[in-house]
Amino acid sequence: MSTPRSFVDKICPVRAKRERRKEARPGELLAAALDLFVEKGFAATRSEEVAARAGVSKGTLFLYFPSKEELFKAVVMENLGGRFTEWNAEFEAFEGTTADMLRYCMNVWWERVGKTQASGLTKLMMSEGANFPALAEFYREQVVRPGHELLRRIFQRGIDSGEFAPMDIDHAIYSVVAPMVFLMLWKHSAMVCVDATAALDPEKYVSTQAEVVINGLSARPGRPTEPGVSSAAPKIEGLS
Repeated sequence: MSTPRSFVDKICPVRAKRERRKEARPGELLAAALDLFVEKGFAATRSEEVAARAGVSKGTLFLYFPSKEELFKAVVMENLGGRFTEWNAEFEAFEGTTADMLRYCMNVWWERVGKTQASGLTKLMMSEGANFPALAEFYREQVVRPGHELLRRIFQRGIDSGEFAPMDIDHAIYSVVAPMVFLMLWKHSAMVCVDATAALDPEKYVSTQAEVVINGLSARPGRPTEPGVSSAAPKIEGLS
C-alpha cells in the first residue's frame, strides 16, 4: 500500500517538496512555452528561454520534450487539440435548440480559448506555418479539422431539425470561423485591425456575430430549399 502523501510531507518535507516540484514541471514548462511562443513566435523562441522561464535547466526541459517541435506540439494539444473530446461530449449532451447551441459554442470558445493566451497560437501558425510545414500539418490535423468537424455536426443538427436551411456546410462553417479568427488577430496584433477611436467589446462582438450567423442560417418561409438557388427578385411597382 502506498504511503499517504500527507505523511510523507510530515516526515520528509524536503523530499515531498522535490516530488511535487517534479510533478509540476511539465505543466510549468508548457505554460512558459505558450507565453514565449505567443510573445516571440516559434522561430525566435529558444529552448533555453523556455527552461529559464519555467525555472529549470535546459537538460530538464529535454527530459520531458526532446525538441522544440515536440514542445510546441505538446503546447497545442494541452491548450487546443486535447480539448475536443470535452467539446464533443458537450455537443452530445446539449438539449437546447441548435441556435442556442451555436451561441453557446461561440461564447464558450471565447471564454476558454479566445480570451486566453492560447488564442495566440492561431496567429502564430498563420504567420509562421508556411516556414514549418510539418507543424502546420500537425496544427491542421489536431485543431483545424476537429474544429471544422464539430461545426459541421452543429450545422447538420440544425438542418436535420428544420431550424437551418439546407446549405453547403463545408463553406458555411467559415461564417463562424472567420469572425473568431478576426477576434484572435485583434487580441494579438496590438488592435491594428480595428478603428482606434471605436472600442471593441469582445463579448458583444461574439454575441452579435452569433446572431448574424443564426439569422443567416435560419430556415424561413419562401427561402430556397436547395443551397445555391436564388429566390426570384421581388417585383418593383412601375418597373415590372
